[in-house]
Amino acid sequence: MPLSLSNSGIFMKRFYLVDCNNFFVSCERVFNPALLNKPVVVLSSGDACIIARSNEAKALGIPMGAPLYEYEALIKKNNVHVYSANFSLYGDMSSRVMQTLGECASELEVYSIDEAFLHVSDHNFPVNYSSRFYYTSYGHHLKSLIKTRIGLPVSIGIGPTKTLAKISAEFAKKNPVYDGVFDISERPDKEQLLQLIDIKDVWGIGRRYGKKLIALGIKTAYDFMGMDDAWVRKNMTINGLKTLHELRGISCLDLEDVQEDKKTICVSRLFGEKLTAIEPIREALASYVSSAARKLRLQKSITKQISVFIVTSKYHDPHNYFRSMSFELSMPTSYTPLLIKAVHRCLEQLYKPGLQYKKVGVVLSDLVAADCLQLSTYEQTPDLNNQSILMKTMDIMNSRWGRDKIFFAACGTKQLWKMKQTRKSQCYTTNWNELLTIKV
Repeated sequence: MPLSLSNSGIFMKRFYLVDCNNFFVSCERVFNPALLNKPVVVLSSGDACIIARSNEAKALGIPMGAPLYEYEALIKKNNVHVYSANFSLYGDMSSRVMQTLGECASELEVYSIDEAFLHVSDHNFPVNYSSRFYYTSYGHHLKSLIKTRIGLPVSIGIGPTKTLAKISAEFAKKNPVYDGVFDISERPDKEQLLQLIDIKDVWGIGRRYGKKLIALGIKTAYDFMGMDDAWVRKNMTINGLKTLHELRGISCLDLEDVQEDKKTICVSRLFGEKLTAIEPIREALASYVSSAARKLRLQKSITKQISVFIVTSKYHDPHNYFRSMSFELSMPTSYTPLLIKAVHRCLEQLYKPGLQYKKVGVVLSDLVAADCLQLSTYEQTPDLNNQSILMKTMDIMNSRWGRDKIFFAACGTKQLWKMKQTRKSQCYTTNWNELLTIKV
């Protein structure tokens, strides 16, 4: 019988941060092993900027967020593999990682598409509980499990607080000697390690406070730990004080196992080419608001206000035309046809003939829970039941058979305005027609 650490007092709850390494690139490599050890970059929507890089691409000096055209010569010279972002694939791979972690954790907080905080209990897996390095051993178990099940490499940071777990994950990622897992709690040289962490890189500090602290001579996480609590509370608010205590090993930030509903929902994308006619812009806007409405219904919310903005290309329009307009609905809704009518009404006011437009977007705001709808006293109430049935049916069918398999005619059929993604890989896990095939 292994020793139960929860009963012995040896087991104490610690935070794990699981961070997928170079996530977008790693997803591409899972289905194309030929990319291993090769320089790879992934581009943003519209193939404009570099949003993910392999370690080999980083070594070539390709920075994050760089416009593709500025590094095309370097990319060609070094045979860098370039991919358009495949968000359907990345989202599905993320879901698989989080599902695996959920099976292994007593508590889980999905922090981003490629990061999650978790707590573990001593009954999750049969590892050597009596070991002094139980937490690190468990981290290696998680790392191996994700690699075996999903094929993705991860780094795991462990600490008594979320902030220290974040710092530990950076050590795990950047120092091969730790083999991807690092527990700062086990280190007698914690203070020396925190002297290596730039104050601007501390989770919760950011550039603005970092710049202010550097001016005061506070350059590292260790320097910050010695600051006066009252000064931090006064000048950096309660969140700054929590960060200070977290660095000292006092947990102030709990796991958020239930994600809060979004306060606003925005959908905006670059066009595949500059548009001058209003009709394709109308189609794009209808498609974007349909996507926003789907997200709205997913969190069981309705919207009272909708905003539209439109932008020209600064390279073709010296005035860089940017205009926006808001429309308040008579009754909150998530019914897509009503939202399409609203955004088209806004577009009629914003559109100016003769300009070359590069982007349009829609923002849903003033969101409330769908079960808190207050009916209008003065206007005729629409058939809300039929609206709800129609939207629910569409959402179920699109979820089962693929996004936008059923869509409103206002979104167009040819959709020539769509973003250019000329280097996109297959949707290996989300499209039956693009599954990997094996020849025997």
